[in-house]
Amino acid sequence: MKTQLSEQQIASYRENGFLLITDFLSPGELQTWREAVMEAVEERGGRKLPGKETKTGDDDGINKEADYFGKVFDQMLNLWQTNEKVKALMLNKHIGKMAAELAGCEGIRIWHDQALIKRPWANPTSWHLDTPFWSFTDRRALSIWVALDDATPENGCLYFIPGSYHSTGFENPGIGKNMDSVFEFYPQFMKAASVGVPMKAGSCSFHNGLTIHGAGANMTSGYRRAMTCAYMPEGATFNGIKNILSDEQFARLKIGEPLNDDEQNPLIYSTTNPS
Repeated sequence: MKTQLSEQQIASYRENGFLLITDFLSPGELQTWREAVMEAVEERGGRKLPGKETKTGDDDGINKEADYFGKVFDQMLNLWQTNEKVKALMLNKHIGKMAAELAGCEGIRIWHDQALIKRPWANPTSWHLDTPFWSFTDRRALSIWVALDDATPENGCLYFIPGSYHSTGFENPGIGKNMDSVFEFYPQFMKAASVGVPMKAGSCSFHNGLTIHGAGANMTSGYRRAMTCAYMPEGATFNGIKNILSDEQFARLKIGEPLNDDEQNPLIYSTTNPS
């Protein structure tokens, strides 16, 4: 893996809120990631979360137009909790160090991973923010997005609004059917220039959870598969949003308490214990 970041890369991420890393995985590593992720997806049988029966495309209480959103992508979360091969990939301390360096924090925990699979002819992923969905409130939170297939303008590559994370907030615009819904909350970006980020399989991007981003429709008869992981800075506290937390965890937590459960959100890198 190409895990060494330059000062220029870190500076670019902090200016724009996203960073592309080409050829992040070697061909052999890419094959390992593909096999592990697809094995975990097959084992999950379409269920979005461990221990839950809600399947990808079902009405999850957030996106109520299940037929439309079920054709945006297949989404399965926390595969690291149900597959040992994916767990080994997601708990990699070198990736954790990259996330910490980009975010400018001393430690990084996994918030959740997710496989995102656009099927042939899938609908676009509307402009949105990530962090407002999560159970903590931290401007440094970020995600990695690893392309398991070539991601192209034709099959639904990512797009970003550069620098938007500097002025977006934690109010949740959601993910609507209309591509421009987010601009009702952030009209200053209505006329902003977006940047498309096509990438070859094995490349990756990082993006801040408050960067406005989306993805195009899959206008091809092939799949666009990606494996992602969202990262939480060490020391983040509960904000009252349930998100991926179990009923038991949600009932137990009080607002302001630290989210430091190593079974749910493992610490994968810390400057105080880098080894």
